[in-house]
Amino acid sequence: MLEQRYPRFPGLNLTFEVREGIVKHSRDFAPGEFPSLDEYLPGLRPPLEAQLIDLADEVAYNSADLDDAFEAGLLTAAEIAQAVPAYAELLDTIETQFPGATGREQFQESVRHLIDDLVSGLITGTVTAVKDAGVTGIEAVRRHPSRLARFTPETRQTSLELKRFLLRNVYSAEALDKNRRDSIVKLDRLFEYLLAHPEKIRAAEDSRESPSRAVCDFLAA
Repeated sequence: MLEQRYPRFPGLNLTFEVREGIVKHSRDFAPGEFPSLDEYLPGLRPPLEAQLIDLADEVAYNSADLDDAFEAGLLTAAEIAQAVPAYAELLDTIETQFPGATGREQFQESVRHLIDDLVSGLITGTVTAVKDAGVTGIEAVRRHPSRLARFTPETRQTSLELKRFLLRNVYSAEALDKNRRDSIVKLDRLFEYLLAHPEKIRAAEDSRESPSRAVCDFLAA
């Protein structure tokens, strides 16, 4: 029983809940699916805070990637508007309100409003789901059949359209794909060099792990 394993359940403790939120960041898992993670209450939902962080990250990543791609010249505001109707409405409003602003300024303002709409939709969707489920505490959140943090249907659609647009126009862009392939080649060469010259990294010389693992750790650091 969970109550026997964790006497403070459903409160548990902050450190446990932070770790649980990390391992369940993007998905839940069933008992035995990942044996090394069985201590983190498989089969149950994470606390509401962890559920919210997952979707808040989605908003942050999408908006940051739009901004970076705009700066890199990979996309235009008009292209986003064509693929994402909700953004098209925001952009039209911004262009009407600030006709003298530069394209960059109008874009920044439109993304700011987009973030506001997505966050507002996340708050509204989550509050509605919690009320409809009738949950009143963390144990009820954990035992609910699905996650309660969610966008409203409208903002969920907008978020999905943004992700599809970014996948097509940014993550799969030919220019980035070439850079990605070049980076992989360089990493392969660097890996082979360090594997042949472990004295170049002290960690490889002192490590109890295999040489290849030590080099991977060094490159990842």
